[in-house]
Amino acid sequence: MNTITFTPDGAGHAFYTEVIDLASIGPLAIERSTTVEFNGQTQEWEVRDLQAQLLHSHPSRVACLAWEHEQFN
Repeated sequence: MNTITFTPDGAGHAFYTEVIDLASIGPLAIERSTTVEFNGQTQEWEVRDLQAQLLHSHPSRVACLAWEHEQFN
């Protein structure tokens, strides 16, 4: 399930997905709140916040993306 939250000024906030064509309702401004990158030393994918704090890691990138979606949607 995907959720879009609208603020009183009309701005929508959501975990981006292409399941919903958000561009059809207006211009998009996309900002990531995390990064998902591979760590060669640990051989795992890591989800980090904008301060580089490790939030989650897993050998599978798909698992990290699923975790991110569950946490932030």
